[in-house]
Amino acid sequence: MAYPGERLGLPKSGPGSASRLGRRSLAILIDWAAALLIAAAIFDGDPLSVLAIFYLHTTLFLMLINRTVGGVFVKQRLIGVGGSRARLWRLPIRQLLVCLVLPAVVYDRDQRGLHDQFAKTVVVVI
Repeated sequence: MAYPGERLGLPKSGPGSASRLGRRSLAILIDWAAALLIAAAIFDGDPLSVLAIFYLHTTLFLMLINRTVGGVFVKQRLIGVGGSRARLWRLPIRQLLVCLVLPAVVYDRDQRGLHDQFAKTVVVVI
């Protein structure tokens, strides 16, 4: 394998290429910061409320626009393998796996975590 995403038919770089770890990490940090701010304003920063808000807002945004708030800032989106739209019923389970952390940090040669492998999705640069 020459580059991440090659097995999936994605370009090596530029729009449509597999989003790399740095970009994905920045997006999730932005999403987590948004959840922290909302939880601080509404629930006095209760840790479980932060996690619940993170889950809800990322799932909702992915279902509506295939991007999270962080994804908007770092210019990446979620697609189904093969370029189709991600299956809506898989997104809540995908995000639950992200919240468990371990599936998100164990990834394959195409930069896809276990959560993306389950959901048959890939995060790409736009």
